[in-house]
Amino acid sequence: MRLNQKWQVAAENELLYHSWGDEFVVYNGATGDTHLLGLAAAQVLLKLQQAPADTVSLAEWIAPLQQIEPDDEFVFFIEQILTDFDSLGIIEHTQL
Repeated sequence: MRLNQKWQVAAENELLYHSWGDEFVVYNGATGDTHLLGLAAAQVLLKLQQAPADTVSLAEWIAPLQQIEPDDEFVFFIEQILTDFDSLGIIEHTQL
């Protein structure tokens, strides 16, 4: 996965959220699937619903919310979240 590649929530997905503290349940109306997400994964998905973003930009936006530095390890963590969302068909690449 290229770090500068931009992602967005796949257009066909209709996502509904519910949270309990730092845990989120996301229901995808397009597939009928429900996913349990941690706080960082939910923040990634919510940010991608606002606008397309690349891995590094997401890490730089989320790290302060998590009160950590956006170092290489955190960028890799965000990349893994994006890989998981991509494999589930929740997000897609975009040229925007």
